[in-house]
Amino acid sequence: MRHKDLVHSLAVKMNSSEKEIETLLQSVLGIMKTEISAGNTIGFQGFGAIEIKRKEERLSVHPVTKARTLIPPKLVVNFKQSSTLKVKLKEIPHHE
Repeated sequence: MRHKDLVHSLAVKMNSSEKEIETLLQSVLGIMKTEISAGNTIGFQGFGAIEIKRKEERLSVHPVTKARTLIPPKLVVNFKQSSTLKVKLKEIPHHE
């Protein structure tokens, strides 16, 4: 789902204008960015949690040249799904 589709779906569901929903969504995303940047976890009951995790430095080896490169530590955004979402995902049929 694209951003535009989300705004449209929310506007229809909430019987509101897309402009109002866009403003609301931008506010929510702004707050989320601020909280994540501050190192705080953002939790959504029944959905999951978004948090910052630190990846330690590691040694990478190029498969062809065998050259070794030290990859520095970095912070990454991590999503941990809730148990409710896990159950929902198990109900989705697999397409192969």
